[in-house]
Amino acid sequence: MKFRKVINKRIYSGDNLMGLSDIRYLPRWVILIIDICFIALAIYFACYIIEKLSFSSTPVFLDGSLVFLMILAISVVFMFAFRTYAGIIRHSTFIDLFKLFLATFGTTLVVAVISFSYYLTTGKRMIYMSIPFLVIFSTASFMLMFLFRLFVKEFFHFVREIRRSSLRKRILVLGIDEQAVAMARALLDNATLPYHIVGFLTQRNDSKRASLLGKPIYTKEKIENSTKEDLAIDGVLLIKEIMTKEEINSWVTLFLEKDLQVYKAPELQKLKSNDQEGTIKTLQIEDLLNRKPIKIENEDVKSRHYGKNILITGGAGSIGSEIVRQVSLFSPALIVVLDQAETPLYDIEMEMRSAYPMLTFKFVLADISNRHRIEPLFQKYEFSMVYHAAAYKHVPLIEENPHEAILVNILGTKNLSTLASQYKVNRFVMVSTDKAVKPTNVMGASKRTAELFVQALQKTGNNSTKFITTRFGNVLGSNGSVIPHFKKQIEKGGPVTITHPDITRYFMTIPEACDLVLQAGAMGKGGEIYVFDMGQPVKIVDLAHRMIKLSGLEPNVDIKIIYTGLRPGEKLYEELLSDDATTMPTHHEKILISKDATMNFQDIEGYCNQITKAAIRREKIEVVKILKLIVPEFKSNNSIYEILD
Repeated sequence: MKFRKVINKRIYSGDNLMGLSDIRYLPRWVILIIDICFIALAIYFACYIIEKLSFSSTPVFLDGSLVFLMILAISVVFMFAFRTYAGIIRHSTFIDLFKLFLATFGTTLVVAVISFSYYLTTGKRMIYMSIPFLVIFSTASFMLMFLFRLFVKEFFHFVREIRRSSLRKRILVLGIDEQAVAMARALLDNATLPYHIVGFLTQRNDSKRASLLGKPIYTKEKIENSTKEDLAIDGVLLIKEIMTKEEINSWVTLFLEKDLQVYKAPELQKLKSNDQEGTIKTLQIEDLLNRKPIKIENEDVKSRHYGKNILITGGAGSIGSEIVRQVSLFSPALIVVLDQAETPLYDIEMEMRSAYPMLTFKFVLADISNRHRIEPLFQKYEFSMVYHAAAYKHVPLIEENPHEAILVNILGTKNLSTLASQYKVNRFVMVSTDKAVKPTNVMGASKRTAELFVQALQKTGNNSTKFITTRFGNVLGSNGSVIPHFKKQIEKGGPVTITHPDITRYFMTIPEACDLVLQAGAMGKGGEIYVFDMGQPVKIVDLAHRMIKLSGLEPNVDIKIIYTGLRPGEKLYEELLSDDATTMPTHHEKILISKDATMNFQDIEGYCNQITKAAIRREKIEVVKILKLIVPEFKSNNSIYEILD
C-alpha cells in the first residue's frame, strides 16, 4: 500500500512523465527524416486510393520506383527551400504552418508540370489519374506533417500543464457568487501564478452535484469531515470584501484546524493587470483583527487642511507618518514634518517627495523638548493645525528611564501646546494612549499628565486654540508592537514570548487610528478627549496561536510559546475610560467624548515645572513621586516604584 502511494506520488508529482517538458528540441535532421517518411506514406496512401477508385489493374506510376523517388526528391528540395524542418515543433506558429503549405503546394505544382510535360512529349501518362493523385497526395502529406506538429505541440503543452499543476498550490476558492467566479476565472487565465484551482467551497448544501468553470463545488460539511490528505488540497483562497469579520473568523478557524493554508485575494483589476502588489498573499493576522474601517465623510476635514500650513510632530513614526500621508491628500499649502529620528525622517521625506512632488514639505530634525529649536517654526510658518504624535511609548524602557519620558512626553507637549496658544494656531490635536487610563507605568502616567496640561491650557483666558486629545489602543503593525515582534520570532523558528497567558489588548489599524485623529481635529470644539470604540479586546496568546497557524506551523510543536512574566509597568488589561469618567456621544456612534477629571492650569503648570527640573537632574524616584501626585490613580505594577504607592 505504501509502495503504491509512493509510485502514485512520483507519477503525479512529475518525477517521470513531467521530465519530458525539460527535453531539448529534436535535431533538425530527425524532423526532416520524419517529414520524408510522412511524404512517402502520403504517396503510398494516394496510390492506394487511386487503385481503389479506378477499378483497374493499370499501375499508378509508369515507372514506380523512379516516379516515387522523383516526388520524394522534389519534396525534400522544397522542404530545404522553405526550411520546414528548422522550427522547434513545440513552439510551432502559423508561420510554420504556412511554410508547410508552401512546400506541399510547390511540390504538387512541380510534379504536375513534369507529369504534363512528359505526357505532351511522349504521349504517355507518368502518373495515372494524375490530378486526383496529386490532390490526395498533397492533402495527405500536408495533413500528416501538420498533425505531427500539432500533436507534439499539444503533447508538450499537456505535459507542462500537468507539471505546472503539480508544482502549483492546489486551492479552493471560497464562495460561489459572481465575484468568486470572476476571481477564479482570472486565476485560470493567468498561467504565471503558482496556484491551481481544484474547486469552489460554499456553506450551502444544495450545490453538491453542481460545478463551476468545470470545477466541483465542495461543501463546508465535506471539509469538516475530511482530512487534508483526503481533500488533496493545500489551501483556500478567500475574498475578504464579500465576507463579514465573523464569517472570515469562522472559516479561518476551520481551515487552520485542517492544517490548510489560507490565502487572501487581491483586487480583481490588479490581478488581471499583473500588478506586483495585486498578487495572492497569505492571510495575515491583521486581516482577522481588522474591523470595517470607521470612515466619516466630512468636508470639514478637507477645509481644515486645504491651502493651510500644517505641523506634524513625530512625523517619522508609525502614526505620524500616516497622518502625513492622509493630510497630503487634502492639498495643504505646507506640511512641516518634525522628528528627532534621522533615518526614519529621511525615509518619509523620500516617500512624500516622490508621491507628492507638487506639495511643499519641510522636514525638520529637532527635539520637541528644546523650545528654542521649535519656536522659530511657529514664528515663520503660522500653522493652522498642529498634530502632536511625538512621544516615547515603550513601557519597559520608560520604566527604566522615567526622566526621558518627562522631557519628551510632558515638557515636549508643554512646549508645543503653549507655542500653539501663543501663536494663535487654530487647532492642536494630541495623540494619546489607553495606557493613560488608570496608569500602571510611567509612560501612561506621563501621557495622562500631558492630557491634563492641554485640557487646562484650553481654559486659560487668553487662549484661542482648540486643544483636542485622541485616545486609542495598540496599533497594528506600528513600530515595536506585538505583531511585528511575533512575526520576527516565528520567522526565526521561535520561541514566541508572551508576558502572561491572560494578557489582553485592544487593536486598530494605523489608517483607522489616523482617520480618527483627523476627524477629531475637525469635530472638536476644544478640551475634549476622544475615545474610540475598539470592539472586543484580543487575548495575546490567541493572537500568537493564530499567527503561528497562519504561517503553516503548529503552536508548541513547530514553534514554542514561552511565558516570560509581566514586564515592569505592564498590566494585564488596558482600558479606554477611567472608572469615574463619563462619556458623551458624538455624531458617530463609535466615537465618544470622555469626561475625565481636569486640573487648574496654575496647578498643572507648577507640577510640570517641578517634574521637569527633577527630570533634568535625573532623579528617577522624585520624578515618579511627582507623577503620582499629578495622577493619583497611577499605581505602579510589577515595578520598583511600587514602594511609592
